[in-house]
Amino acid sequence: MSAIAVECSSVEGGWLACVTVTDRGSAIEYEVAVSAGDLARFDPTSIDPSDLVRRSFEFLLAREPKESILRSFGLSVIGRYFPEYEGEIRRH
Repeated sequence: MSAIAVECSSVEGGWLACVTVTDRGSAIEYEVAVSAGDLARFDPTSIDPSDLVRRSFEFLLAREPKESILRSFGLSVIGRYFPEYEGEIRRH
């Protein structure tokens, strides 16, 4: 099982999440842009995207190894690769 660490900082229009995924003795870092619109759409009751980003990485890691995940991307991009993302992430 992978350990997922998320640290978010505010940027204009949203947040930048620095994510570290560690498993089997190796770690990879990612940068994920989360717009205010993304947070409102995917987790409307939240004011901080950290949990949404962590759950998004759990979603991704259930489908592909950490080495296959883009190192830098906007959160809304996930739905382009995995059409079921929005429905599943909103249920949690």
